[in-house]
Amino acid sequence: MTHKRISLKDIAKELGLSISTVSRALNGHPEISEAVVQRVKALAEQWNYSPNPFAMGLLRSNTKILGVIVPDIVTHFYSSIISGIEHVARENGYYILISTSHESVEKEREVVENLLKTRVEGIIACLSQETLTFDHFLKPADYDTPVVFFDRVCLPEKFSTVTANNRQSAYTLTDHFIQHNSRRIAYLGGPAHLSISRERKNGYLGALAKNKLPVDKQLILEDKMSFEAGVEWVNRLLDLPQPPDAFFCMNDMLSFAAIREIKRRGLRIPQDIVIGGFSDEFHSTFIEPSLTAISHPTFDMGCRACELMFDHIRGDKSVRQVTVDCSLEVRDSSLR
Repeated sequence: MTHKRISLKDIAKELGLSISTVSRALNGHPEISEAVVQRVKALAEQWNYSPNPFAMGLLRSNTKILGVIVPDIVTHFYSSIISGIEHVARENGYYILISTSHESVEKEREVVENLLKTRVEGIIACLSQETLTFDHFLKPADYDTPVVFFDRVCLPEKFSTVTANNRQSAYTLTDHFIQHNSRRIAYLGGPAHLSISRERKNGYLGALAKNKLPVDKQLILEDKMSFEAGVEWVNRLLDLPQPPDAFFCMNDMLSFAAIREIKRRGLRIPQDIVIGGFSDEFHSTFIEPSLTAISHPTFDMGCRACELMFDHIRGDKSVRQVTVDCSLEVRDSSLR
């Protein structure tokens, strides 16, 4: 018996008892006789039994597990948010089960189904870039399972959310370019249906308007936020008769694509073109030149999302939107 993990079923079979009786005995339930309790505990100690928290949770209909859905776990942005979620979950005696959508709405739907089958007590999620409809996130309500969104969010009238101050941050970054003498600022954005895309674009346009700069639609490109898209967009923009003198990048992946392609063409950063982005991955300070970026308090975002989740688990039905402040980290890529 020492060659495998011992379960309640193993102990119950050996002693000729039911699994529920063994579970109650180990927890000192008053309905179980002292003799049975001693027999169960003696065998559990002899076999070096340790409880499986998931199995125990199923018996109690209380798994103490939260599901977390992220587009990927490779980038520091999401891994840091996960760390914040895990920190608060652990403080409350919970575990987290992490799943990735890989930016696919079909995978996202599948993940939601699997988490519900696993009987998680709540789901904390960030939408994939492909997600246009949200019916799969309404299904957890049928299981009385709360959902909280962070960063890329939806249906704020139904779900609590944690987001960055996207519009103000985008305004600040764009205005920073303008104050350092940029006048043709390209906007490399994400899918227009995402809330963060709309908010950041509004901030960009607001800064242009405030500084009385015209909007050139040729300089605004929006679609999938990927390195490959960034390479294509940057080259298209650099081929214009009047190319941009600054690049506003929706995330660091687009920023890194822009830096590579600008250098490949023999142009200088920041002397010829300046660059700034969002998310501020940890390697932003290690590339050459170091990248100006809007820095998100990612760990705090994860903590706040998980705190909202526990409020809901404890019975608070109010829907709340939490906005966290970001900061502009000015580095070499934007200082002419």
